Amino acid sequence: MYQVRVVQNGVQAMEMIDQLMSSGYDKNDIYLFAHDKNRSEHLTENTDTGEIGLKEQGLLDSVGNMFKSRGDELRSKMSSLGLTDSEADQYEKELDLGKVVLVASNEPNIN
Repeated sequence: MYQVRVVQNGVQAMEMIDQLMSSGYDKNDIYLFAHDKNRSEHLTENTDTGEIGLKEQGLLDSVGNMFKSRGDELRSKMSSLGLTDSEADQYEKELDLGKVVLVASNEPNIN
């Protein structure tokens, strides 16, 4: 189970993260994507959201991403969170336009 949101900038990303957390998602289950690697790392660090690593992708995909284009790497990471290939392709196109994509994965914690 996942939810995807597309926003224009870091301010909107923070607002969307707050909304997702209000609906029960944990910050560690919210992943932020930007096409520019430095922007992505900066936003992830500043929003304290999850990072996609071995747990989400597995060793082979993680190593393989080192040799892929940025677009291929992003689509692979989104797919590892449960998006279909066509969805990952669609959202990667949003990233090409300078937008930020948030993926909240796992079931929300409803209290």
